[in-house]
Amino acid sequence: MNSKSIRRKKSSLSEVKVAVIGAPGVGKTALSVRFLTRRYIGEYDHQSETRYKHEVLIDSEPILFEVLDTCPKNEDDLPSSEVLNWADGLLLVYSVIDRQTFAYVKKAGLILANCDIPVYLLANKCDMVHLRQVSYDEGSILARNFEWGFSEVAAAEQVAPVAAAFHDLCKAVLLSRRKSKQSLLERMLGAKSNSVKLYVRGKSDSVLPKD
Repeated sequence: MNSKSIRRKKSSLSEVKVAVIGAPGVGKTALSVRFLTRRYIGEYDHQSETRYKHEVLIDSEPILFEVLDTCPKNEDDLPSSEVLNWADGLLLVYSVIDRQTFAYVKKAGLILANCDIPVYLLANKCDMVHLRQVSYDEGSILARNFEWGFSEVAAAEQVAPVAAAFHDLCKAVLLSRRKSKQSLLERMLGAKSNSVKLYVRGKSDSVLPKD
């Protein structure tokens, strides 16, 4: 395969930008690294946002993920407009062993309710059963109220469920894009149809007998 065909292949990839959002300590980096490398890292104290790129196949379609691992300073540091404008989809994360992190995603949800962007709610650390503070039903109800995807995972123990959450969010992004394109096409065709009707009516008017 020559360099030109390789460049064409790369340029044909669908690109999906995902921002991983949540309060400090919920495991955003652990989840991101699990998805990207299949490996698990424990405590990871990063002081700034980190971006990763990763290519995967989803329904036989190559997708280039760009993952933004956000770094809020505290539990009142909600997603910025810059992050929301950058992202195609949001992975909203909380820890089932910390109710304050659940309150964080609730507050973030009020902001995201006015944004036309796919969101997936991911509950982490479900393996720590004896420390659980947020029930499965609470997360499920919150996601259903906002029409988000939802699942519980344990980044420390699971690979496939973590990847599935990223994949489901990607599918939602691609579906949203197709709907937007379809809506735009319908509007364009509607405008074209109206202009044709106006033209035909004008032409028929010109051949009417005059008084």
